Amino acid sequence: MKIVLACDHGGFETAKNLKEYLLGRGYEVSDFIPKNFDGEDDYPDYIIPAMKNLQKSPDSFGVLLCRNGVGASLLANKFRGIRAALSFNKKHAQSARTDDNANVLAIPSDYLSDDDIREICLTFLETKFTGLERHLRRLKKVELEERENFK
Repeated sequence: MKIVLACDHGGFETAKNLKEYLLGRGYEVSDFIPKNFDGEDDYPDYIIPAMKNLQKSPDSFGVLLCRNGVGASLLANKFRGIRAALSFNKKHAQSARTDDNANVLAIPSDYLSDDDIREICLTFLETKFTGLERHLRRLKKVELEERENFK
């Protein structure tokens, strides 16, 4: 499974550690991690190319890290076909997958330990969408609105 991993300065060290963890678990990782730490960089400079890359691989997942995760999730959701969820714990990440078929996980790196982040990420990646009729119905409505707004 391919993972598109991106961060700004707020998730720099955590993202590097998470990349190694995911590679060690057999995931293919395309990273959009800054080459060097720059406390003044801007998350759009990494999230935008990451989401464009993810759009080319619809069976892949995205993992985004920034200080509070909000900016990353807001920006990711501007892209057609991206369903980004900001999650703080395993249970929430699991429901984002089972109920909403989220394909991008945004993580608030300032609020979680590296161990928590690994657990949340792994839960997200290993959880399958239920495909229940009510969830499919809701997602179809989201997709219709997305097509209207992304003309």
